[in-house]
Amino acid sequence: MSTRRFLAESLAPVVDFIYPPRCPACGESVGEQGGLCHACWVELVIPSEPNCRLCQRPFGENGPQHGAICAPCHADPPVHDGISAGTLYGETARKLMLALKHGRRIALAPMLARLIAARIPEIEAGKVRIIVPVPLHRQRLWQRGYNQAALLGRQLEQLGHGKLVVDALVRTRPTPSLGGLGAKARKKVLAGAIALNPKMKPQLDGADVLLVDDVLTSGATSSTCVKVLKRAGARTVRIACFARVLEEAKDLSRRAA
Repeated sequence: MSTRRFLAESLAPVVDFIYPPRCPACGESVGEQGGLCHACWVELVIPSEPNCRLCQRPFGENGPQHGAICAPCHADPPVHDGISAGTLYGETARKLMLALKHGRRIALAPMLARLIAARIPEIEAGKVRIIVPVPLHRQRLWQRGYNQAALLGRQLEQLGHGKLVVDALVRTRPTPSLGGLGAKARKKVLAGAIALNPKMKPQLDGADVLLVDDVLTSGATSSTCVKVLKRAGARTVRIACFARVLEEAKDLSRRAA
């Protein structure tokens, strides 16, 4: 047993006494720090099979069989090599991401990373996988104090899913929220905003990359990152995120309510 784990287990009763463990999503009492209550676990929507072989969009019980390609991928083939999403975006996932991203609940990172890790394929024998977080601009990093994508990436590294290269990508200028913008407007906002750190190019050449983010919405930012990484020589780039925004997730959440 490592010294860190020994200290954590030894001090756990003291921490629980001073700060009784509560569900980070709803505030209800739970058995251990960082855990979710049963009601919130049930509300998490985990991506299911069968799904699209290109983007892993769930087809649902009455959809095509596993290995088919979804309509969005037929219309606009993705630049990435797959998506590993821990959950589909819903109310509980939203609360957890807000707690990590804006509530400074960085202790949530291990639990969220484990949900992501459950969706990531094993590393191919003889291949090198590099974990790259979607970058924050330095101004945003100074304000927040951390990059939530890098926190998730560190946990995925510890879980054995690759080597973290935290500064492989840089955000050259701050960008506004992309919400409500059309495809052309998003592309214009992101043009030149994400670039390769030239010092990291040798590590990316021929590597399989796991691009980590907290939430995947329109995919505009991640697609920009994927293109930069592939121009740098990455063999494949898979997107790994905690929550993926899909209309299917909203429908499932409504049916479960």
